[in-house]
Amino acid sequence: MYEWDEAPDLNITPLIDVMLVLMAIFMITIPVMHYEEKINLPDGSKSASVSDAKALTIRITKDLSVHYKDDTFSLETFPDAFRLKTGDINKEQVVFINADKEIAYEHVVFLLKVVKQSGFKKVSLLTQ
Repeated sequence: MYEWDEAPDLNITPLIDVMLVLMAIFMITIPVMHYEEKINLPDGSKSASVSDAKALTIRITKDLSVHYKDDTFSLETFPDAFRLKTGDINKEQVVFINADKEIAYEHVVFLLKVVKQSGFKKVSLLTQ
């Protein structure tokens, strides 16, 4: 007969054995398993060509001459001339800045600042 005062004797050895075997199986199989998520990435910007006829394009060459439409300006005279020429243009248009790769980055930032101060919000840098 069972006495209620005795503490039950719990044998967990089989449980530990099973857990060790499962752990060994997982340690072997997990490095072999590869999770792969299939996603569709958009094409890079290099493959897309600029074809917006309404877009304004500003080009700066390595001799620091700035070309806007058919006009050529020096870097010092460009801000005032750009504000005068774009005063009546819709400010929601896209402005592209095409810079020579040999000029200092501070000149490109200067053009970005001029375009932003003129009221344009959509500015992109062209790459080749």
